[in-house]
Amino acid sequence: MSQQYPLKEAKGDAVCFVPGSPLFSVLMEPASFCYPRLTFLRSPYGQFGASAGSSQDLAQWPQRLVPQRWSGPVDGYLKCDTDDGCEAKEEAGGEELFDAVNSSIVSGDSIRFFVNVNLEMPLKAAAESEGTGCVLLHTSRKYLKLKNFEEEVRAHRDLDGFLARASIILDETATSLDDVLREMLKHFAEDPENVEPSCNFEKIMSTLFTDSGTPREGNVHLLSDTIQGVTATVTGVQYQQSWLCIICTIKSLQRRHVCISRLERPQNWGENSCEVRFVILVLAPPKMKSTKTATEVGRTFATMFSDITFRQKLLETKTEEEFKEALVHQRHLLTVVNQRPSAMSDEHNTHSPKPLKLHDFLNVGKGISDDIARRFPVYALDFTDGVIGNNKAIGKYITTMIFLYFACLLPSIAFGSLNDENTGGAMDVQKTIIGQCIGGLLYALFSGQPLVVLLTTAPLALYINVIRGICDDYNLDFSAFYAWIGLWNSFFLVMYSLFNFSLLMKLFKRSIEEIIALFISITFVLDAFKGIIKVFKKYYYHGRTGDSYLEKARANAIPSLGINTTFLMNSSVSRSMSLENQTGTYDVHHGRETAVLSLMLMLGTLWLGHTLYQFKKSPYLHARVREILSDCALPISVLTFSLVGSYIFKEIEMSKFNYNPSERLFVLAPVQSLSIGSVMSAMGLGFILSMLFFIEQNIVASLTNAPENRLVKGTAYHWDLLLVALINTGLSVFGLPWIHAAFPHSPMHVRALAYVEERVENGHIYETIVSVKETRLTSLVANFLVGLSLLLLPFPLQWIPKPVLDGLFLYIALTSIDGNQLFERVALLLKEQTAYPPTHYIRRVPQRKIHYFTGLQVLQLLILCGFGMSPLPYMKMIFPLIMIGMIPIRYNLLPRIIEAKYLDAMDAEH
Repeated sequence: MSQQYPLKEAKGDAVCFVPGSPLFSVLMEPASFCYPRLTFLRSPYGQFGASAGSSQDLAQWPQRLVPQRWSGPVDGYLKCDTDDGCEAKEEAGGEELFDAVNSSIVSGDSIRFFVNVNLEMPLKAAAESEGTGCVLLHTSRKYLKLKNFEEEVRAHRDLDGFLARASIILDETATSLDDVLREMLKHFAEDPENVEPSCNFEKIMSTLFTDSGTPREGNVHLLSDTIQGVTATVTGVQYQQSWLCIICTIKSLQRRHVCISRLERPQNWGENSCEVRFVILVLAPPKMKSTKTATEVGRTFATMFSDITFRQKLLETKTEEEFKEALVHQRHLLTVVNQRPSAMSDEHNTHSPKPLKLHDFLNVGKGISDDIARRFPVYALDFTDGVIGNNKAIGKYITTMIFLYFACLLPSIAFGSLNDENTGGAMDVQKTIIGQCIGGLLYALFSGQPLVVLLTTAPLALYINVIRGICDDYNLDFSAFYAWIGLWNSFFLVMYSLFNFSLLMKLFKRSIEEIIALFISITFVLDAFKGIIKVFKKYYYHGRTGDSYLEKARANAIPSLGINTTFLMNSSVSRSMSLENQTGTYDVHHGRETAVLSLMLMLGTLWLGHTLYQFKKSPYLHARVREILSDCALPISVLTFSLVGSYIFKEIEMSKFNYNPSERLFVLAPVQSLSIGSVMSAMGLGFILSMLFFIEQNIVASLTNAPENRLVKGTAYHWDLLLVALINTGLSVFGLPWIHAAFPHSPMHVRALAYVEERVENGHIYETIVSVKETRLTSLVANFLVGLSLLLLPFPLQWIPKPVLDGLFLYIALTSIDGNQLFERVALLLKEQTAYPPTHYIRRVPQRKIHYFTGLQVLQLLILCGFGMSPLPYMKMIFPLIMIGMIPIRYNLLPRIIEAKYLDAMDAEH
């Protein structure tokens, strides 16, 4: 690790060096030598290292001269103080005398240079060589955390792998760094267990240094990649100088190799490596898992060698077996030490949310009062943040309003059309839109967490369909039965909020929340594919089954023309439709063009929306323009492909959503018309529905308030649940669709209002939310615009083809899985290990345990999908109970299969 510095004329300067004894100073005669001030640090145990010259070069100097103190900088160099204290320090230092020496570069107290310099070099030659052989050297320093032996499983496995085929050299006699490394590589080559058939150890030797591949005249022989222990002090940074970890990545290697060499005598190898006794060499191939790289393996051994007591024990070992035993003992000590703060943090984590007791649920209304007390002081800020003051975000608010308007309106149209078909017109698009407007405005005004978005969802549309079937089977009035179910649902929700049942959500671990979130995403995908499959059955395959009908019809219409009807069947849909319209005797039949265009519109909406959503990560255009395009990805994609389907291809008939204008939007349900038995049966259905509301509302609120979103104004689970109950009471009485917190719209709303920055770790890019504008304005304006959209019925909203709405569902599903840890772990099964991201669970949990846990989650997801998507209507209604059943599975069954510490690590937030 030698380093050359240019020599400057400095008459009268002192040269501090050590020819064979402790540090001392020499006051040089001005006329004798004209060299810069140099400080040579030397071990008291022997000669200089190869980089510091040889003792013969200094043999002409006396062994003991009078110490001299420098005062003040000369020729640009900082002050350096040396005195007799150095000698006293040497006598008391022991083996670790120079283990921690202040770095002059950082502290500025002194500057120590370690140079290859020939003291007999003429001054003129030195001056002439000052500008020759110059190369550029890029130096990069990176902070590495000490390895946690209690949490990071790779720490133990790295040591076990080393012990299984240990490469240990004791009492190495080589003095130069190059010779030590050659001996270590030679030890690799001679070890039969570490044979690398295609490995060139001379090439490895050159790769360890910076002069590999540099011009011959510009060689700077320094180590390329090292790890050292440092400690920050008030005077600067102290380096642990008795050990050095050298890491290197070699393409020709087949597996990782570690060699530890204990030198017979301490060696001086340059700045910050003055007393090296231990050298750890780590070699690894480049294609390795993120937790198995050379840096990670080096971090394991560097953590162990950072303990000065452990290094002292290694100096006392006599054999390789004793050396191994010391390593195993140090691992045990590190594990025990790390367990203590870990246990304390675990205790803190378990007690910060206090264990649930019966008293917590009997304290009626306490949760609601706490929520109001927490949120009411910042209520006014929900209207002024981002509008008044320095940190204005009006542009972000406008783009979020546009996004949220389409995100609320289009699902209302889609589910309103579905409800219209399922209920025979009792609930249509108009009622769905007006219910969304009223409920959304009330929630935006009075909720404790206004970033949560209320919508009617696919499970609610499913419930409405089941209720309609029950009414048809038992001759019940649909509006009255629907109202009673909604009233019972609201009653149970009010009870849940008054008795603080939202505290039970503490039992829903992250893994359960992600199963339910992924289930909702899957329902969006299935709804989209159901819609496109219905279009293909109607328009693509209908032509084949209806060939005989069309042929007979055309034969009757034009019997005398003798035209080949098979040719007519294969003609375009526009010609067949014009023929049928001219005769006026046939129904309009769409051709295959309708099905193919529908598929293109659905996939096109998904592609354009997701491309624009990811556009902020591209290098094109200005950063602000990219952000606007990303925030407006949903409306742009919907409007673009609605224009394509309804205007560019206007000759092809597309399926539109049903629109039957209602005469009266607000009609009170005849709740008194049902019998007592029917009301009691409605109570059972209302209880199951309340389970769905309770889980969906609280889980979506929990995902919205997740710690990674960095929200600061507090939560209000109990108050929000009560408000949802009151809102749905009015919706039930007037026959409007129910609404509750919607996933993934609520987390997407948070994302739209967030300021995000990208961070890179080990080649993986992570997006981190820096702050979020917590406001009510976006929800208020968006839901108000949804209400005004009644004026856009039927034109131009009917210009939005159904396949575009299906593409919207796919877009929502695809963007919702972004950041879903369950989906990420499923994707790991399809990736090679080198592509694994260095997440917290990858570091802390064995790979096999991760896959076990993922498989068990997928099994629970399949069971949930089996009930929630069953063709049997009554099985669909009990899937909220399956969600509740996941709690005992997580707490009672999974710990029997996977250790609790691993489960907690995978359920951790980050």
